[in-house]
Amino acid sequence: MASVPLRFNERVDRLLKQRDSLLCVGLDPDPAKYPRPIARMAAGRRHRAFLDGIVRATRPYAAAYKMQLGAFLQFGAKGIEELERVVRSIGPDRIKILDLKANDIPNTMRLYHAGIIRGLRFDAMTVTPWLGWESFGPLLDDPAHGFFVVAHSSNPGAPDFQEIPTPRGPLWQAVVGEVRELAHRGGNAGVVIGATYPEAVRQAREILGNGVPILVPGVGAQGGALSATVRDGVDARGRGLLVSASRSILYAAAGEDWARAAGEEARRLATQVNQLRSGVGRGR
Repeated sequence: MASVPLRFNERVDRLLKQRDSLLCVGLDPDPAKYPRPIARMAAGRRHRAFLDGIVRATRPYAAAYKMQLGAFLQFGAKGIEELERVVRSIGPDRIKILDLKANDIPNTMRLYHAGIIRGLRFDAMTVTPWLGWESFGPLLDDPAHGFFVVAHSSNPGAPDFQEIPTPRGPLWQAVVGEVRELAHRGGNAGVVIGATYPEAVRQAREILGNGVPILVPGVGAQGGALSATVRDGVDARGRGLLVSASRSILYAAAGEDWARAAGEEARRLATQVNQLRSGVGRGR
């Protein structure tokens, strides 16, 4: 009898425990920031050399990788080819998330799912809830792959809409409450909460309970509060959190030692996160 695949949230929890890491490395290529050795290469080689160097340097410390779709779309069809290639190169033993914040009617979300999960081989995507919860029906139908609903983002304009009052508290809290129900139903839903709003991270964990992952961007270049984020964002097992950093790792150095510097920054951040969550149920 064929084995039943793990639900996405169960897989995330197992992988975080196996890797003993909560680090998610953002792979967002920006030619304007490339280190000098990469910038000197022929245009056709730059992106592959940069991304491969970052993955090799950070792989020992990362539990997940997140790719911002816009960072690859800027290169047109070749960018999508590179996106597909780097996902394959990372392999199955790290969580791979496409950050595109998709939301549309269910039929279109079905097409997103087919392209991102089956076509590009990602494990999960980021989405927004603006068109209503029915839009996530096609994603709930595939519990082995996940989706992270943007609840409270890391940018300064996040409160413009996300903190509008509702009978259930600020709008973002109402979103988190709904995601909790979806996670219990399908086992594959999580939320995005920016580390620049650490109090929101704490409140989100209180609402979600254990086992529902929180993807936390904003650590590093955006200046998110790492200590409070980790302390209040992990669940009772010391997991349930993906701490995402992009620019602070990718562009840690501009000279010949750029890849080594990226690996060192990834190691430093992963170690710091583990120290902050030390003693919080990490053996379970």
